[in-house]
Amino acid sequence: MNKRQKRMAAVAALVVGIGVAAVFGFTAFRKNMMYFYTPTDLIDHKVSDNAQLRLGGLVVAGSVHRGDGLQVDFTLADCQKSLPVRYDGILPDLFKEGQGIVATGHLQHGVFIADQVLAKHDENYMPPDLAKSLKAQGGTMHSCAPFKSAYGDSTMPAQAQAQAAHS
Repeated sequence: MNKRQKRMAAVAALVVGIGVAAVFGFTAFRKNMMYFYTPTDLIDHKVSDNAQLRLGGLVVAGSVHRGDGLQVDFTLADCQKSLPVRYDGILPDLFKEGQGIVATGHLQHGVFIADQVLAKHDENYMPPDLAKSLKAQGGTMHSCAPFKSAYGDSTMPAQAQAQAAHS
């Protein structure tokens, strides 16, 4: 082989190596990917049992029930539907009723079995004085706007969508 052929063989080997590495990388990425769903998504669309996924929503007030040991049962809701969740472990400090959470786990016979629970902090910061005045005027402290379906449609009720469009 002359010098040019050696160089072409090295370039070909490099291209093949990069291609193989890309295939392995994309395969591993696809196997480890978890989609984010809302309770409405899981109830309305069939998801196979034991499929790993993330569920997000608000913890329904009055739904937290502690069982034996570290087991906690609660209901997670978006603005349309709710889904029972079971978690066996230590909950994060920010976990409370009415708080947004993201749980990782799988659906089993209509109950979401969580392996991990992450409490979301409120990204809609409001000064305390403004929050008090809104509560005093009967204003709501919660909006359904953050809940977006994995399928692209909003889970907000039609009245709330119309109100948000005019804001």
